[in-house]
Amino acid sequence: MFGDIARFLLNTIFTLFGAALLLRAWLFIARIAPDNPLMEAILQATNWLVLPLRRIIPASRSIDWTSLFATWLAAIIFIILMVAVSGGSLGSLLPAGFIIAILTMIKWALNLSIWLTLIMVLISWFNLRSLGAEILMKLTAPLLNPLRRIVPPLGGIDLSPLILLTIVEILLIIVTHITMSVTIFGL
Repeated sequence: MFGDIARFLLNTIFTLFGAALLLRAWLFIARIAPDNPLMEAILQATNWLVLPLRRIIPASRSIDWTSLFATWLAAIIFIILMVAVSGGSLGSLLPAGFIIAILTMIKWALNLSIWLTLIMVLISWFNLRSLGAEILMKLTAPLLNPLRRIVPPLGGIDLSPLILLTIVEILLIIVTHITMSVTIFGL
């Protein structure tokens, strides 16, 4: 029972922190102003890790490499802690642990896209003029616009979020199976 609770808490904490780091990189790519309340909150939650790393790994003009590296480090620590809590051998992680960390980052990114899409859909039902709606539309537009070109709105109903959520869920299943095979076979 203790192991289940510890794994749940680790998974929740690291998924939220990993999502915050990935969102930081995504907001950087989307050129969201640093004085935006969402950006300020993400910066405050992640600065303790990203700013010291920025001395070693600078961000480029288009990609925040520091935040992505910090996400990878968080994924490695998450995997180490999950193995330790499960009673597994940390030595077994060496060859596959780095790949599993990248796959964990991909899972966090896919989950983040689900959350952002769902929140954007909910906000769009109530208030499209809010600051949050504007940011969410800017963040999700690169994911939804290609789908909107393929499937136009039907009777004023935009099906692209539903299609995106379906695609992302399928990708999550694929990434989970790849992670399991890497974990089992130690690739």
